[in-house]
Amino acid sequence: MAAALTRQEEPEAKGYDKVFAFVRDQLLSGQLKAGDRLLPERELAAQLGVSRPVIREVLRALAAIGVLEIRHGYGSVVRQPGFAELGDLFTMMLAQQAEVVEDVMEARIAIERQAIRLACLRATPADIAALRHALQRIEETVRDPEVGGDADFAFHDALIAAAHAPTLASLHAAIAILLKRSHFERRERIINLHGIDAYLVEHHRDLLAAVVARDEEAADRLLMQHFEIGADFQRQAAAEPRQN
Repeated sequence: MAAALTRQEEPEAKGYDKVFAFVRDQLLSGQLKAGDRLLPERELAAQLGVSRPVIREVLRALAAIGVLEIRHGYGSVVRQPGFAELGDLFTMMLAQQAEVVEDVMEARIAIERQAIRLACLRATPADIAALRHALQRIEETVRDPEVGGDADFAFHDALIAAAHAPTLASLHAAIAILLKRSHFERRERIINLHGIDAYLVEHHRDLLAAVVARDEEAADRLLMQHFEIGADFQRQAAAEPRQN
């Protein structure tokens, strides 16, 4: 069974926390970087005053979330962050909260507002081409909730990429699974409303035009309008009687 980052019974708990804090602080300070090998278990245990089983438990837990790689016969090596794995973990944690798909929209708006401003400054010709391709997919799949939802997500994902901001991209990747689910569920609810085609196509077209024009203020304003109109459609869908 995979190790989990859980508090153990005393005194093991104190030892576990001590080892975990030591590795965490080494990573945060930059003393340990991707590719570096940790001290052998015996040396870590002696240096921190804990048992080797406690050391092994912490290392297995860190390996389970992708922070370390345990190479038998070699030792534990710091891994380059893998946000797909962390995203799975983060999604499972968030999934315990009620209305998480709607709540994650607040995080999405915060991330995308900064990202689109940076995209106006940093987008490359390749980024613009990726956005154009994503827009074309939106136009082609506008009446399909599932495929269209994927196309919608791809457009906004391309916006994040065009910002060339690794931390923003990492935060976005950490909630990507929930965002994809949100795109599909929201699209499915509003797909038959009047004016939805224009909203889905024209607003994304306007967002792309603002990025191409390098107009940060217009891009931010259009993005907020995009989210506000989307929220209006969601409220309208919720108010209409459901058809059997």
